[in-house]
Amino acid sequence: MKAFGQLYAALDGTTSTRRKVAAMVDFFRSAPADDAAWAVYFLAGGRPRRIVNTRELRAASQRATGLPEWLFDASYQAVGDLAETMALLLPAPSGDDSPVTDKQGLAGWMTDRILPLRDQPAEQRQQAVIDWWAELATAERFLLNKLLTGGFRVGVSRQLVSRAIAQAFDLPVTLVQQRLVGYADKSRQPLAADFTNLAAPPGSDSDASLANRPYPFMLAHSIGDDPAALGDVGRWRAEWKWDGIRVQLVHRAGQASVWSRGEDLLSESMPELCEVGRGLPEGTVLDGELLCWRAGDELPLPFAAVQTRLGTRRPGAKRLREAPVVMVAYDLLQADGVDLRSQPLSERQARLTTLVKERNDPRLRVSAALPAADWSALVGHRDRAREQGAEGLMIKRLDAAYGVGRVREPEGGPWLKWKLDPLSIDAVLVYAQRGHGRRAGLYSDYTFAVWRSGAEAGERELVTFAKAYSGLTDVEMREVDRVIRQTTIESFGPVRSVRPTMVFELGFEGLQRSSRHKSGIAVRFPRMLRRREDKTIEQADTLANLFALLPPGA
Repeated sequence: MKAFGQLYAALDGTTSTRRKVAAMVDFFRSAPADDAAWAVYFLAGGRPRRIVNTRELRAASQRATGLPEWLFDASYQAVGDLAETMALLLPAPSGDDSPVTDKQGLAGWMTDRILPLRDQPAEQRQQAVIDWWAELATAERFLLNKLLTGGFRVGVSRQLVSRAIAQAFDLPVTLVQQRLVGYADKSRQPLAADFTNLAAPPGSDSDASLANRPYPFMLAHSIGDDPAALGDVGRWRAEWKWDGIRVQLVHRAGQASVWSRGEDLLSESMPELCEVGRGLPEGTVLDGELLCWRAGDELPLPFAAVQTRLGTRRPGAKRLREAPVVMVAYDLLQADGVDLRSQPLSERQARLTTLVKERNDPRLRVSAALPAADWSALVGHRDRAREQGAEGLMIKRLDAAYGVGRVREPEGGPWLKWKLDPLSIDAVLVYAQRGHGRRAGLYSDYTFAVWRSGAEAGERELVTFAKAYSGLTDVEMREVDRVIRQTTIESFGPVRSVRPTMVFELGFEGLQRSSRHKSGIAVRFPRMLRRREDKTIEQADTLANLFALLPPGA
């Protein structure tokens, strides 16, 4: 744990990419394979299920420190991070401020201590954590707390982790990127053999274990203000940007699997797509969008239908019937065992169209190109995207290879997303909560409401429908914080109920009916677009305005 704690401190203590990579290279070269396997898991974004809930950790911290709850809460509000607060409040270990008995590596801590806590009674979990804190210095305590809560974050990207492994073991970075795909899958634990496979020479037998994993996904940049600046529209291919889940369908080594862009293995949740995959030629990999789409329907079902499938590991006949999935294929990445990613998009698309036509399976479709003689024609397509159940357009350069992540070029990138402007509503701020981290001293997380008419004529009430914390500048947030403190009605711990005085324009990507919300509606990705100081709260929108934005048939 001490070595990984030192690596964490080195990564957290610099903004230099070169120094971060150098720190990881030193660690990977010297760490035992099982410790390095867990380190890569966390650095690459792996998040094991939370081991100890925050209520238990708070109780353990108060037992260890003897602090009253009000003082602990005040400290937490000042620091803004629970893991850091507990690490700072704990008394120093006996002797000096360095671990005495911490001779276990990261793997030992995870497999012998931390993970087994899940099966222990709450009182036993708390005592174990208190005992561990006594062994560790402040920095290691902070790291332990992060691991216990599942809140481990450090400023490195997967690309940097790939670069560090490649540099440490003299490997092509593209090979490491491929080997890392699926590595942080939360359904499994990393083993020493996993890191050995990552660091193995090219062409080794270890690559056989990667046969059923996807390729690293290519991502898109947002388009600029003037799409015509991209030049001749004939160099580009435009498609609908569907509102689903980005996936790769892989058929290798006699197995078919479905992987999300977040590198979750979805095969058990999507058995019909696996059936489609098994019907494809051996050595095929498709990239596309997973949607719920009933046979005979003109448009796909809303994203909420896809969510019902993601939450079911082995869907029954009723779920399969109510929310059948299809794959709208964007790209052919591998055919007959040959990697096609370096070929131009136009050639990959031609082969993809032929493949899908030959299969003739309604559960597999090709993402059709949208005709456009000029950029104004594409503006017209984009304007009617919501009518098609889409979020906007994807624009891809026809001569582009399939890269890794967001490929940046002088003109912005070979893949661009041109999303619709968000839906918006004017809402009233009614609750505020303190933020965390650099916003710890501000009320920065807000709950918003709209008007609902009552049974009697003229009677209205504010009903909450959304929470948002992003969209304001630091200056704007400080001004809102000032108003919140002046208009507070009641305090509930870190939350304040405020007298309604401020109206904000909220933007969101979509909305759906919801029986779980008091308003009867749920919005996707709400954020603040601006504060409407030109409006009084009486001029805010109504619940009827919200329902009017629902897609047809929702």
